[in-house]
Amino acid sequence: MKIVTWNINGIRTFGAGIKKTLDSLDADIICVQETKVTRDLLDERTAIVDGYNSYFSYSRGRSGYSGVATYCKDRATPFAAEEGLTGLLTNHEGAVRCYGDSADFSNEELQLLDNEGRALITQHKVTCQGGEQTVTVINVYCPRADPEKPERKQFKLRFYKLLQSRAEAILKDGSHVIILGDVNTSHRPIDHCDPSDDEDFGEHPGRKWLDEFLHNGPDSEEQQEEEADEKSDSLHGGKFVDTFRYFHPTRTNAFTCWSTLTGARQTNYGTRIDYIFADCRLAREHFVAADIMPEVEGSDHCPVRGQLSCSLLPSSRPPPICTRYLPEFAGKQQKLSRFLVKVDQKPVLPGSQEHEERRENLNPLGAGNSSGKKRVLTSESSVPKGKKTKTVNSSSKPKGNLLSFFKPKVTNTEPSPSSLRASPAGEESSEDAELSSSQDSEEAEGQLKTKPLVSQPTVGHSNAEKGASSVFWKSLLRGPPPPPSCKVHGEPCVLRTVKKEGPNMGKQFFVCARPQGHASNPEARCNFFSWVEKSK
Repeated sequence: MKIVTWNINGIRTFGAGIKKTLDSLDADIICVQETKVTRDLLDERTAIVDGYNSYFSYSRGRSGYSGVATYCKDRATPFAAEEGLTGLLTNHEGAVRCYGDSADFSNEELQLLDNEGRALITQHKVTCQGGEQTVTVINVYCPRADPEKPERKQFKLRFYKLLQSRAEAILKDGSHVIILGDVNTSHRPIDHCDPSDDEDFGEHPGRKWLDEFLHNGPDSEEQQEEEADEKSDSLHGGKFVDTFRYFHPTRTNAFTCWSTLTGARQTNYGTRIDYIFADCRLAREHFVAADIMPEVEGSDHCPVRGQLSCSLLPSSRPPPICTRYLPEFAGKQQKLSRFLVKVDQKPVLPGSQEHEERRENLNPLGAGNSSGKKRVLTSESSVPKGKKTKTVNSSSKPKGNLLSFFKPKVTNTEPSPSSLRASPAGEESSEDAELSSSQDSEEAEGQLKTKPLVSQPTVGHSNAEKGASSVFWKSLLRGPPPPPSCKVHGEPCVLRTVKKEGPNMGKQFFVCARPQGHASNPEARCNFFSWVEKSK
């Protein structure tokens, strides 16, 4: 049994090759987070993938936000599935149940916690060591604590508590439990690129919750027996294990998320916030591997994979919330967008109808009278009343250019007397050539030869004008200031703009153009910083 979790930062990460991407991950159960798709925007290509059955949870408050999805191969079809953690979104048979104690939550709070599409649960039958067991997979995208929104910090902690309550209730009911996804908290200093930046690293509420939720003590025989007997809270933490640290307890620089704004992935300056948690007994007895997959790109996160020694037993029929049963994909209901979609067809222009259609449009009452005279369709009749049509002026004169409005007009030099005399003659000859066709061709040719030639500007003159124009526009339209060079690398800096609300919002500054990295990394960005001075 192979499982993978990946924050894809938008379902469009898959592009047109969603099946190809899923197959490349080589897993039976693939959990993705931050799909950023709502049900009305979910298309059949994404929902129905050959060889897989899929389950989606959507944000109900905002479009293009949050959302999780689980793709199960047909050989890993679950026998139960459920959206959310509270049970409020469940109104069908085939739900997982076991909701735990939610007395600490109000109904309104429970609804808010499930409204953002952050959890999806599937339940599978497996055979482990000859016996049939149940494994429950909880796919989660935990909230991010926005420092500018204090209420979101509390929302995140409440989501953690609800997740723990539900997971422990399912575990107590006899099922193994796997929790995987984006938890949005790096647990220990080893999971962070630069923990010294945060003076209160260990006091972070999310890290304190992970200390309580995860088992972090020695795996001695006595401790294993204590956990197997499900005794009350031990001195070493909770009932779940971080499977990656179970197999790689001391590996450093093992990160799963990097900032795309600073190019931090190039220098591996990130955090490990994507996990596969498993109950202690499952991790100890049946997990054989767990690792990160930094070589897989396409998102600001990388996938995390896990492998178990168990074999999956597929259900004969997917649970009711499987996307293939949705009315819009089962052929029972058409989406409104299908009626509004633009159909590719040959455009029909006014007056281009077929012979019979044109006759019916012009004379619907006498359409059957073939002996009647046909009315010619004029351009005036094709234009509805009350609407003005744009007329194109055929005799378009040179309009000049924008530069002429800013530069003083240059007076032309006096033409020579010969040109003044030649010009009227040329005009007369051209008119005579058009109006009188009986004149001799040689005479007309002789008259046309007297038409003056327009003098062509010299190359030197045009280059001078271009140079003057360039100087003028540069003085009028000032571009961005030239970038300074950073002091350490001597390379041109990159221009940035402050987008955070505050007194400096909108101000521009220069920083080193290299990707963000640790201060000890000579290939990473140096600490050069310079505000852009306002032009006087």
